[in-house]
Amino acid sequence: MVKRSYQIETAIHYIILTLLGILFLLPLLWMLFASVDTGAIQALKVPKSFTLENFISIITDGGLIRSFGIGLLISGCQSLLVVALCVLAAYPLSRYKLRYKKSFMMTILFMTSLPMTAVIVPVFQMFLYLKFQDSLLALTFFLTASSLPYGIWMMKNFMDSVPLDLEESAWIDGASTWQGIKKVVAPLMLPGIFTVGIFTFSGSWGNFFVPYILIQSPDKMPASVSIFQFFGNFGMVNYGRLAAFSVLYSLPVVILYAISQNFMSKGFSMGGATKG
Repeated sequence: MVKRSYQIETAIHYIILTLLGILFLLPLLWMLFASVDTGAIQALKVPKSFTLENFISIITDGGLIRSFGIGLLISGCQSLLVVALCVLAAYPLSRYKLRYKKSFMMTILFMTSLPMTAVIVPVFQMFLYLKFQDSLLALTFFLTASSLPYGIWMMKNFMDSVPLDLEESAWIDGASTWQGIKKVVAPLMLPGIFTVGIFTFSGSWGNFFVPYILIQSPDKMPASVSIFQFFGNFGMVNYGRLAAFSVLYSLPVVILYAISQNFMSKGFSMGGATKG
């Protein structure tokens, strides 16, 4: 009787997971089918004939390609800055016994919960006052600053898992603090570094709200905002081009995840450096 109830419970769990999987799969199938269908509509349907016309129209559009380049530039620079600053900020929080470390960490945790809509108005006013509006450099710095609290929190937790004994051994051999970070801590933290980097890149790459508010020139809009142009007046939408753009738009994050897997595996394999 107990075994039968366990089987029923397991079956219910599998049914729920299957339904959730289908709900996630249907939009993906629509995007893939619509991207190769010139007569794509809102409904999910298999194209009668497959064509690359939608992709060609996207690739040959200079404005859309420029928006992709701008988005990659902003997201890439933001990720590099966030990773570098988070490593430097997480090191003293992880290694030193600071007097107000707990209060500082709680402040960082609180800042991660602040919604962007709560700060965008004063930020916009600050951009106007400093004449930073329509500046991609200022936008990148603001996005970097807004990503630091959560990045520092994550990086500090990863750094806590690196044994201090390894650094002390490097110091005995004559390494400086910076050399210890570069040659001992950073290699063992590759999984954490890539996690923070990917998280930051994904958040920046998909950020529509902030660039839409702080950038006014259409030729400076990143790809996350350019997707808005596929929604025309009176509810008219070119679903085929929209789906093709969405497929191309998702490629950078997918490629980044695929490439980083090897580096993350190497980082995890170094976790046994303290053995022996």
